[in-house]
Amino acid sequence: MTSWLKRFSLALALGGAFSSAPAAAPAVPELRLYAIDCGRAQFDDLAPFADTGEYEGHPGTLMASCFLIRHPQGDLLWDAGLGDQHAGSPEGVRLPLFRAVVSKTVASQLQQLGLSFDDIDYFAFSHGHGDHLGNANRLQNATWIVNRKELEWLSATPAPARTNLKLIEAQKQAKTVLVDGDHDVFGDGSVRIFKAPGHSPGHQVLLVKLPRSGAVMLSGDLFHSHENRKHRRMPVFNVSRSDTLASIERIEGLLRHHRARLVIQHSTEDFAKLPVLPAYLD
Repeated sequence: MTSWLKRFSLALALGGAFSSAPAAAPAVPELRLYAIDCGRAQFDDLAPFADTGEYEGHPGTLMASCFLIRHPQGDLLWDAGLGDQHAGSPEGVRLPLFRAVVSKTVASQLQQLGLSFDDIDYFAFSHGHGDHLGNANRLQNATWIVNRKELEWLSATPAPARTNLKLIEAQKQAKTVLVDGDHDVFGDGSVRIFKAPGHSPGHQVLLVKLPRSGAVMLSGDLFHSHENRKHRRMPVFNVSRSDTLASIERIEGLLRHHRARLVIQHSTEDFAKLPVLPAYLD
């Protein structure tokens, strides 16, 4: 008997003694993809997001999205957003590079599904910039799937720009799977991490092959907008221009091969087209 069935049976046997607690979410029968609002980053000037100068003097907002992939073998959280600690201030919190606006916590969104951070089985992140790791330390029960080069980069002294090693302190005690290239999360080809270096040394994207919606590729920071994708623009802070261009070529090939839908994680438009919790893609 699975653990959630045991808890349910025990609650019945005790006459509903645990009825005030949220019910634990049962395992799902097939693959699902949930989009989680992990905040927005408001920039006074988007100039750093094109090393060819197109955005100089233009303000803008980037989505900070996270994704919960529910698989019959477990739950994977992809990226961890700006951080629930920034919630509660409608006007946002001024950080060194942008204003962080978190209108709803990740914890409350997981609770909509009968889950908490402690219930997450696996955690993987596209790369080590702080806007993707804000809640990472709350994933203490998860198995962390970490690119080896990315971890080495994050651990460098001095710390690379836009990183903070303290955001992944929980990884030191967590069960960790270090990967050097692509990785099949559940071993059945349905959820695969593909290496796509350039934005950072160990940058990755995620391909989810859903039974009805088809394949969906989550971009990480390979692209920040559809305009950047179309014109092959990239941030000035990418660690390698040539590696980024090679990764773009590879991922575009994978998109064609799998006939996949690309979700640009920083695109507010792309996020708005996804089902709103508790709805999901399947």
